[in-house]
Amino acid sequence: MKLLLDECVPAPLRRHLRSHNVRTTAQAGWSGIRNSTLLKLAAGEGFQAFITTDRGFEHQQNLSTLPLPVIILIGKSNDVNDLLPLIPKLIQALGSLSPGVTRIS
Repeated sequence: MKLLLDECVPAPLRRHLRSHNVRTTAQAGWSGIRNSTLLKLAAGEGFQAFITTDRGFEHQQNLSTLPLPVIILIGKSNDVNDLLPLIPKLIQALGSLSPGVTRIS
């Protein structure tokens, strides 16, 4: 599955999703782009999901018009060590992804 990590997600998290094609926004050349535009770009490039730690995401976007599924990781912090315990749930969620927003904590 082709996944895009938001700027707020630590890049080393990619190593724990090796069975997927994971890119960061920086790797895609999309640093600093607003989420609404970023999601459209990602969908156009064939990404199948967007992963973020932005807890306010749902309040910043029109959820009915999201061009691809969004997964929000809710950890103690954005530190990779705080997000690692969420990886099994993230992998499980990727197996049954649906449109809209999925929160993982």
